[in-house]
Order: sequence, then C-alpha cells, then structure tokens
Amino acid sequence: MSPDPSAEAIPADRLGKVHFIAIGGAGMSGIARIMLKRGIAVSGSDARDSELLGRLGDLGAKVFVGHAAQHLGDADTVVVSTAIRDGNPELVAARKRGLRVMHRAEALASLMVGRRGVAVAGTHGKTSTTSMLTVTLQHAGADPAYCIGGQLVTTGLGADEGGGEVFVAEADESDGSFLRFSPELAVVTNVEADHLDNYGGFDEVKESFARFVERIEPGGVLVAGADDPVAVELAELGRARGLTVRTYGESPGADLRITGFVPRGLGSRFEISGLGEVELAVPGRHNAHNATAVVAVALALGHDFEIVRAGLASFGGARRRLERKGAAGGAEVFDSYAHHPTELTADLRATRDYVEQKGSGRIVAVFQPHLYSRTRFFAAEFGAALGLADVVVVLDVYGAREDPEPGVTGRLVADQVPDGPGPGAAEVFYAPVRDEVPGQVVDLARAGDVIITLGAGDVTELGPLIMERLAGRV
Repeated sequence: MSPDPSAEAIPADRLGKVHFIAIGGAGMSGIARIMLKRGIAVSGSDARDSELLGRLGDLGAKVFVGHAAQHLGDADTVVVSTAIRDGNPELVAARKRGLRVMHRAEALASLMVGRRGVAVAGTHGKTSTTSMLTVTLQHAGADPAYCIGGQLVTTGLGADEGGGEVFVAEADESDGSFLRFSPELAVVTNVEADHLDNYGGFDEVKESFARFVERIEPGGVLVAGADDPVAVELAELGRARGLTVRTYGESPGADLRITGFVPRGLGSRFEISGLGEVELAVPGRHNAHNATAVVAVALALGHDFEIVRAGLASFGGARRRLERKGAAGGAEVFDSYAHHPTELTADLRATRDYVEQKGSGRIVAVFQPHLYSRTRFFAAEFGAALGLADVVVVLDVYGAREDPEPGVTGRLVADQVPDGPGPGAAEVFYAPVRDEVPGQVVDLARAGDVIITLGAGDVTELGPLIMERLAGRV
C-alpha cells in the first residue's frame, strides 16, 4: 500500500484504537510508542517476538506474535507498511470490515500535526543525521518528539514523545512515502539510484525528491548537500519556491563549508568555515557531512552554535551505523546497516582510517546483500566497494519482501570483488551457508583485525556469534 500524498493528515487523536501490522519494525514500533505516550489505545502483531514487542507491551500495547484476523479486536484504524502483502489475514479482515487502513508514513504525519515538522530525507545518511539532530536538540533543551529508522546507542530508543514544539522525523523515500509529509524544515542529504524495485529508474527517484521539496511549507527551510549534484538542483528548486535554502559540504560554494577533516580514532575533527571547530565521537567523513547538516538545521531553529557543537560532541551513535560491538581474541567487531554501494564505501573508508591510525590489522568485511533486485542492479558496484576491505565474506541474499530470482545470489557480488592482494582488492569468499559464517570468519581473522558485518538483513545477528568464537579460540 502506498500513501496518498494529496490527503490531509488526520490528527492522531482522531484515529481511535490503532492496530499495527508488523509492529516490531523500527519505524512502526516508534510510531506505536509515541501513540501510547499520548494515551492512544494500541495493538499490533509481528511475525516473531522481539525486545521491541516487549517494550511496547510494557507501555500498554496489546501485542501478538503471528498474524491472524482476530488480532484486530475492536480497532478503528489499521497501520501497514509497503512490505505488507495484500493477502495478510489482518489486512484482509480490516478491508472487509471497512476499517481505516493507513500507511506508516500517514500515521507518522498524523503525529506531526500541530508540531514544527523537521523531515530528514536522502538516499544515504538519513538515520545518522536524524539521530544526531535529535541528540543535539535534546542537549539544547528543545525536548523534541522524534521518530528515527534506527535506535540511539545511548538509550536504545528510536522514537519518543517530547514536550517541545519540534517533531524530528526520518523521511523514507524507498516507496515514496516521504511525500506524505509537509514539514516546516527539510533536509536532503543526497540523491542516488536506489529502490529501483519501486521506481522505474533514476529519473523517477529524482522526480520524487523534487515533489518532496515542493511539499515543504511556504516560507520554510531546505538544507541540502552541496556535494551532490541532484541535491544542488533541489536547492535551486527550493530557492525558486521562495524557501530559505542552506547548503553544506566540502564544495567551495557551500553555505556551511567543511574544511580540515581529520580522523581521530573512532571520531573526527573538522572546521565549519565561519563558525568554528566540531569534534565527533563517531567515525567517517560522511558523518562530518551529517553533522554539518545538523548545524544548519539547529541554527535555522534558533539555537546557538556553541550549544550545538557541544550536543554533537555528545552524540554516541546510532545502532547498526558502524557500531562497535566489542573486542575478543585480539580482534574488534563492528556492525553496519550499509546496504547500498555508496554506504559500503563510506563505512569501509572510515574503517580504513581507523585501522591505519591503529597501525596494524586488516579489515574483514562480512556482507549480506539485501533484496534480489538491489543485488541484480548493483552487483558490480558492491564488488568495487568491498574491494576496500582486505578479506571479504559474501553471504547469500536476504530477500526480505521479495521472492527469489533465478541466478541472483551472493555469488554475483563475490565474483565482482577485485581479487587481492593490493589496494582496492581483497581475498574473497562466497559463503552460502549462513550458519557456517561465524566459524569461517574466526578462522580467517588475525589479531589486530577489524571485522565488520554489513547489510540490512539478519547479518547483524552474526556479530555476537563471531565474538563468542573469537573469545573461545586459543
């Protein structure tokens, strides 16, 4: 189901009792959490039990494991995502009963009614930028409501109801659902080809982002990446609409220009021309860009740069965004949600900076392709990105919402990785049996290595297993 961008958002207090299909996802659980905090009756189901389901139950939600028509109870509104198939028994029953069925983005838009909406969009960097912005505004005393497509490392939360006037939301372009928002202030980090299972091509992706910019409130603010050509075009569109536009990046013409980037362990230091120095406790040049977008937003909201800088310095990261899981057996283990070639490149470059500062060790990348369509579209680009590691283990495809495609496997990616040794090349292994991967990785790893699991699927579950085996080896 896709949202209707032309429809007016219904205030959340008019939705009645709300039932979520697949309530355990990061986005859905966050929306449910905020509704519960507002006193709205919430129920929901998910295919399997999880920590998030337990937390929602503790807040008063009625949660079910598995999908069945009777789980709807006396719900008035049913919330779904694009991933929910038409044959889901709860969705079938909801339509048969004539209940209001709304997309996840429409439910989020309902929560934003009456608040100053800040929507963070872009092909890459949405979650990190939204997370940084949330923590920074909290540090500044703004107490925003927020809904992120991930979880903050410090609190384990991806959404909460704040007492301030600002509502910060990650705006997902994957299915066009970000067109449901009409924010006062919006960020576009960058625009690349992705989610081509939903879009006909890159031109349609760009058109969707243009429509997003057109939905910013009249007199609102657009913050756009100055190093991305499409974001630059969108900045021009915003100016033509009379929006206040602020660009950021390393390009000479950026309004907030990044200079002097220096990696420092698992953090960095850089300058924003005309403002001052910023220090981060999260790695990577890409995070310097994300942080500078946050500065632009916070300044537009009226906050002082010194307070903003201190808030950014306190940011401890978002889960699955190059998150350090620990060390064992002389090696370190990190985890990343990276599932697009550009994201892999950014994380592996940041990891390379870290390894070089340590002075020894290799990068062992454990990659699980996500979606058959994305694997087919980007196999060569994935391979080139993975060549930035020293050792690469490629799992089979995590299909998620898609059915298997003949001939589309992890081997497509593995075969595209430049074979090492040497710069831009790696020792490559295709590992189609997932359960064998932890043992294989531990056999490959040496003392001083950095192991990083990469992908949007269940590859994240391998990190703890790898650490257990590392700790047990002689």
